[in-house]
Amino acid sequence: MFRKLTFTAAAVLAMTAVQVSAAEIETEIEDFAFSFEGPFGSFDQMQLQRGLQVYTEICASCHGLELVAFRTLHQEGGPALPEDQMRAYAEFYEVFDQSLLGGEGDFRTATPADKFPGSALSNAPDLSLMAKARAGFHGPAGTGISQFVNGMGGAEYIASLLAGYAEEPECALEGEPMDGYYNVAFAPGGFPESCIDEHGHRMVPGSWIGMPQPLYGDDVEYADGHSTELDHVSQDVSAFLMWTAEPKMMARKQAGLTGVIFLTLLSVLLYLTNKRIWAPHKKKH
Repeated sequence: MFRKLTFTAAAVLAMTAVQVSAAEIETEIEDFAFSFEGPFGSFDQMQLQRGLQVYTEICASCHGLELVAFRTLHQEGGPALPEDQMRAYAEFYEVFDQSLLGGEGDFRTATPADKFPGSALSNAPDLSLMAKARAGFHGPAGTGISQFVNGMGGAEYIASLLAGYAEEPECALEGEPMDGYYNVAFAPGGFPESCIDEHGHRMVPGSWIGMPQPLYGDDVEYADGHSTELDHVSQDVSAFLMWTAEPKMMARKQAGLTGVIFLTLLSVLLYLTNKRIWAPHKKKH
């Protein structure tokens, strides 16, 4: 019994130590004002179309979206491409069909029912759920208060990451060279000992990431004439990735709002019923 208690206490202390060390990792995550945030927010159709363009021309060379079907690009609440454009976009890709060549499989032109190809590189994560998997804001002691106020933060994290590449700090140049690229929004990752002070605290935010900088600004040319500065392009592709992770977000918000309205009406009716039927009897002895 004593051994079990000792082991449990040690496990709790170890978990606490991990949480404390994770809390000491500082990053610079900017709170962007995305249109889909808040209970009444919705996706900006033009921004999603611009984000799709950025993904197609830049991100798709390494990363995939294997959980997203091409037909969803035509649905309302998303990029809402016209059907002919959606079909033409799908035909731009080739997918592997195991049923071809007598079961041996072969590549064919994609159809709207197919899904985006997976990542081209083994170390490049699929982006289908990236905006949900990454949290940009953290509350004190893991309570998530900041997430509740500012939103999930996945889109903010991705946008900050794409625009967060910077020159290596002077403290990193004093020690052994780090593998990767310095990014003020990335964590966790490799970190040089020369950038840790005598108290064990990091002297600079962020960390070193293996992915080279994908966006520099003016990487694409938008048909609607929207700005192609780095911050704007990063927000466009981040909003698109948030839609790939939450394509039914608007429907859920609408259902939630409808539920709140009905519950409010029900509460009013129950209150009036209580006043009409039961209140007079409660006063009698």
